Amino acid sequence: MSEKAETIFKLALQMHGTSEGLSLDDIRYEFKVSRRTAERMRDTVERLFPQMEEAPTEGRVKKWRLPSGTMNKLTSFQVEEILALENAIKRAEIDGDRNHVESLKVLLTKVQALQPDRLRLTTEPDLEALLEAEGYAFRPGPRPIIDPEVLHTIRHAIKAGSKVRIRYQSRETGKTTTQKVCPYGLIHGNRNYLVAFSLNPNVLDYRLYSLSNIKRIEILGETFERDEAFTLEGYMHNSFGVFQEEPFDVVWKFSPNATPDAKEWIFHPSQTMEELDDGSLIVRFRAGGRREMDWHLYTWGDEVEDLTNFDGGTSKRGTSHGS
Repeated sequence: MSEKAETIFKLALQMHGTSEGLSLDDIRYEFKVSRRTAERMRDTVERLFPQMEEAPTEGRVKKWRLPSGTMNKLTSFQVEEILALENAIKRAEIDGDRNHVESLKVLLTKVQALQPDRLRLTTEPDLEALLEAEGYAFRPGPRPIIDPEVLHTIRHAIKAGSKVRIRYQSRETGKTTTQKVCPYGLIHGNRNYLVAFSLNPNVLDYRLYSLSNIKRIEILGETFERDEAFTLEGYMHNSFGVFQEEPFDVVWKFSPNATPDAKEWIFHPSQTMEELDDGSLIVRFRAGGRREMDWHLYTWGDEVEDLTNFDGGTSKRGTSHGS
């Protein structure tokens, strides 16, 4: 299939996969083309699929779509696409996210059901070989146990914009408190967190709540108006990892031996790198989260120095900052 034919087929797939339809501006943005080229692409899809229809819209902008079922017999899936779903299931299993595991398995079943028998017979051996060649190592050590009902309730509350009441056990003191919060999102990693706006009069700010420490959750009959200026990406840019604190200027110096590896890392989105004449590497970025920085620096052993200036002094690798 030529590149032009692939582009038209991709557009047809997108028109088939949306109930809202695509406008000419949508096509221009997605395929990086001029308006005239977008018009020609739309017309080509219409010639190939006369079923194309204009989608109902509230505004004046016209959108087009292909009715459901138009391309069912033409749609197939590459081995790599099915493999991506299989690997996503493994990742969710390792993270203990049973809700996502079940949802992804249902999605995988639907995808496989859409595969024509002929293609299924040819892709299954390749998929089996790739699955054997790829895998996720089980992370050693304890993993937090997340109540799937808690996760399900949080996701429902986020979608509905509902306030929730949680029973939360502090990791540091072990004390359990009842808190009323506005759920904004979830952060997944070695630990999984709820990002929520605390309605405690003494806080009234965004806080992180470890999912494994939420013992009970209740959706309240109250909605909240989400702050449109808040984004998870922006929130996490203030930190190294998940711990939130006032950002500061970080300076790390990696030895010449560690430089090749360190250059492959993205320690923080704001980072800059400077390779010195002796082969060592200076990494600078601005973020909070000194505790997680210390934990990470320990993994580099004696190959890194923490040159961050704290209280007018220089902190060496492995030094506790008391946070």
